[in-house]
Amino acid sequence: MAKATKKQALGRGLSALLKDPDNDIRSVEDKNANQVVGNMIELDIAAIEVNPYQPRTNFNEEALQELAASIRELGVIQPITVRKVGFDKYQLVSGERRFRASKMVGLATIPAYIRIANDQEVLEMALVENIQRQDLDPIEVALTYQRLIDEIDLTQEKLSKRVGKKRSTITNYLRLLKLDPIIQTGMRDGFLSMGHGRALVNVEKKSDQLDIYENILTQKLSVRDTELLVRSLKEPSTSSVKNTEKEELPKFARKGIKDLTSYFSARVDVSLRKNGSGKLIIPFSSEEEFARLKKLIKGDS
Repeated sequence: MAKATKKQALGRGLSALLKDPDNDIRSVEDKNANQVVGNMIELDIAAIEVNPYQPRTNFNEEALQELAASIRELGVIQPITVRKVGFDKYQLVSGERRFRASKMVGLATIPAYIRIANDQEVLEMALVENIQRQDLDPIEVALTYQRLIDEIDLTQEKLSKRVGKKRSTITNYLRLLKLDPIIQTGMRDGFLSMGHGRALVNVEKKSDQLDIYENILTQKLSVRDTELLVRSLKEPSTSSVKNTEKEELPKFARKGIKDLTSYFSARVDVSLRKNGSGKLIIPFSSEEEFARLKKLIKGDS
């Protein structure tokens, strides 16, 4: 406890140093910079502004309330990180949830680490720190990767080394940004997983993406079901028209194939005879898939 008290007292002493205009610290070369940069300091919350480069846009209100309740009881356990942008003026680099929750509780000061960084360095720190969080949705991760590539001018190879992720992982996330915006919103809201998104991104037409997305929601399709449905759309039916003229399938059959393919999440083949009669063929690849198709045909709930 004595050690913690000493650390807090040190933080308050450094805070007083920062309020001395004759010792204003603007770079790591300035006098007393080594005493301030990298040390934990108690800063006035009113002197801190939010980071305009913050990649995170969603802050769950309920989770913030829970964090605020914890801070009210225990205080801020992990300091935030800020950069100095002027005399007694700071900007968040990381820790916006802690900052927001502390303001909700009504704290006047907050423990913070001070960094000296330019705009690009702050953006990169915020983006990389954002990727390390565990509660990001796939689209938020993808957007963060894209910003690092666009704004920090990183290649996927360099980005892979910078964030400690395989290049293939980064590529898979970035491909999600090709999805229709409605589907991206659905992923952000938790209506479908990254696995669903990775299957849907293989569908070229946005209208087809949306049709499958609707089926995922209404039929509660698994990732495997979605993959089968996407495959059936990408691999045209091998339907044969068994008549002497090899005529194109009539409109009712083409529409029926599309509707049935969507319903069964599987390829549907149609074979027509010259007299108008024919067969529906629904291939399956496993006992489990057969059971699923049978359940749909019987209409079991």
